[in-house]
Amino acid sequence: MKTKHKTPRAKTSKAATAAAAPALPGRDALKQFLAEAGQKVHLRDVARAFSVRTEDRKALRGLMKSLEHAGDVERAGRKLFAEPGRLPESALVEVTGIDRDGEALARPVVWDGPGRPPIIFMHPEAKGQAALAPGARVYARLKRVGPDKYEGRTLKRIAEQAGSIVGVFHPTAHGGRIEPTDRRQKTEWIVPAGETMEAREGEIVRAEPLPGRVFGPKPARVTEKLGTIDDARSVSLIAIAQHGIPLDFTDAAVKEAERAKPVPLGKRTDLRELPLITIDGHDARDYDDAVYAEKVEHGYRLIVAIADVAHYVKPGSALDKCARERGNSCYFPDRVVPMLPEALSNGLCSLKPDEDRGCLFVEMFINVHGHKQSHKFGRGLMRSSARKTYEQIQAEFEQNPAIHADLFAAYFALLQARHARGTLDLDLPERKVVLGEDGQVQSVAPRPRLDSHKLIEEFMILANVCAAEELERLHQPCMYRVHAPPSPEKLDRLRNFLHTLDISLKPGDELHPRDLDHILKLVADTPTAPLVNETMLRAQSQAEYAPENIGHFGLALSRYAHFTSPIRRYADLLVHRALITGLKLGKDGLSPDDLAGFAATAEQISGTERRAALAERDSADRYLALYLQHRIGELFSGRVSGVTKFGLFVTLTESGASGFLSMGSLPDDHWIFDEGAQTLSGRRSRHVFSLAQPIEVRLNEARPVTGGLLFGMAEALPGLSAPRRGKPAKAKPGKAAPGKAKPSKPKQKRAR
Repeated sequence: MKTKHKTPRAKTSKAATAAAAPALPGRDALKQFLAEAGQKVHLRDVARAFSVRTEDRKALRGLMKSLEHAGDVERAGRKLFAEPGRLPESALVEVTGIDRDGEALARPVVWDGPGRPPIIFMHPEAKGQAALAPGARVYARLKRVGPDKYEGRTLKRIAEQAGSIVGVFHPTAHGGRIEPTDRRQKTEWIVPAGETMEAREGEIVRAEPLPGRVFGPKPARVTEKLGTIDDARSVSLIAIAQHGIPLDFTDAAVKEAERAKPVPLGKRTDLRELPLITIDGHDARDYDDAVYAEKVEHGYRLIVAIADVAHYVKPGSALDKCARERGNSCYFPDRVVPMLPEALSNGLCSLKPDEDRGCLFVEMFINVHGHKQSHKFGRGLMRSSARKTYEQIQAEFEQNPAIHADLFAAYFALLQARHARGTLDLDLPERKVVLGEDGQVQSVAPRPRLDSHKLIEEFMILANVCAAEELERLHQPCMYRVHAPPSPEKLDRLRNFLHTLDISLKPGDELHPRDLDHILKLVADTPTAPLVNETMLRAQSQAEYAPENIGHFGLALSRYAHFTSPIRRYADLLVHRALITGLKLGKDGLSPDDLAGFAATAEQISGTERRAALAERDSADRYLALYLQHRIGELFSGRVSGVTKFGLFVTLTESGASGFLSMGSLPDDHWIFDEGAQTLSGRRSRHVFSLAQPIEVRLNEARPVTGGLLFGMAEALPGLSAPRRGKPAKAKPGKAAPGKAKPSKPKQKRAR
């Protein structure tokens, strides 16, 4: 039986009633009223609670609508309103971690509210039921216990989402225990005798939860052995297993790929005499795009040819099902987990030199200022004249500009148009982990960014814009690549951070990408530049796939889709199928099932993209910890990249690795945390730690299992003693956390 909630009434006194009250309540009062209500509230209840007169109720409706448009309230019916971002009484949730008591932490699978999704503390499962493991999805009854906190109780388990545990096995007298590799899991699992699969000390294992006690350590069964943590080649396997990335293709999919035959010319446009070339990294194996440019009257003719994956991957086939499940390829330092089997990804769909390959192509004409004049799509047969690396193209052009003159001239024109458009160009150098022949980490170095990289990027962006425009012209569904403007909450945080650097930021409704880019140019070549770029990245919304178009904020484009990488992205394959259907280029276009599931597919592939990004980042963190574990006790230069009430995040200059300097590792002082200014200040010493501040730290701990790094101060601060042992210094507000490594901040590529 449901408990009836009473709608709270605005507090009034006799004196207040007697006084002349304002006709309408203030916006803050309305927001507080809805927050205290904890349920849907009818407009008449709002009017009654604030004693709004009948003649003012129309104005009250207008005020509620303005709050709705601002995102401060949420419409829950015709005249029903609620606090925004509330979860329903029951919802599908996914387990993301395990707390120190062994209980599951979850988040809603679908979250449309502002900011991060709320955390859900799951009740222990019933006696005899297996505990919930990370990755498990359950339908849960939810009870709100705080502004962004809920309690959850399992109503129904989703059978195909049982969840799994990945960790390091340690044998014990009664079986073993598993130390999780995921930093969000704060407790170990016990393995009963007979369920260990004879795993040995230090082996990385995958396990599944077993029924056991409601409280206390949870039991698990080892189901797979993945290698040892000392072997660098096991690092990517940990990330693959932890994030549930499919590693093996079904037999049916492999057979379909192996039966594939080369594409005949047929009715295709013959491009084999056109000197198209591929430009990729030196370690690339799947070449899915080729380019050509020539000078014409008043501008340039560009052709971008893309591997015709739709010819081989038919809707509803075994290959199609595997590709949709994976969503995209995943890239690690030692391996690639491809979206398609090798017979296609590295074979018939790879645009290898001097071999006939089917393609979809777009012919584009631009003027000398880089503005597109026209475009035309077709289905062709091509033969790459050369396979070039970025370094080769760059070196050849610099030694003799006449060799690739038209390619680079077209690029410089497109770059001019990009600058005129005003895009956001974040400068976030990627770190490349290089493995030796023995599989061990040999070096960690910045990945160079040459004009040749940017050339390919600009050609691909233009082709992607043309694809979106063409599908709109044809009235075909389009899988858009969308990027929303930053949310008001994120902009406020960014504005507060920039204020500490004496930099102002326009209001959100006036903000354009060029305004953010102007700030990046202001700090370019200064010590704060890396941190400003990183902070601005965190302020951005996440780019995703959607069947509805909202534009791409970062690129300052009104319409954009992914067309250029169908070997490694399912979204591009759908765009190819839509073009084939709209232009009547064959019978292998969009199927009725594709159309019916377009929205669900957008959500699926946006999720798999985030999964791949997290797995790649976690893998890089572990490789860095593995690389640094032999340098414990050494001193490193770095910069403060995050300030919390628990301590400091520090990013090392040499490797780009991030770690945590806990409050307990700071000198003995009364440390005060200022959230607005993002500083930690010592009351006695008056020493201040702030964002972007240079700092020298000592590496105290490197844990390849989780990828965590712990730092200590390199030397005592003037006038302060070393940190007290066993009892960390205090910080206000809040209590200091124990000195445990925190996850490094995610590094994302610029939104495309």
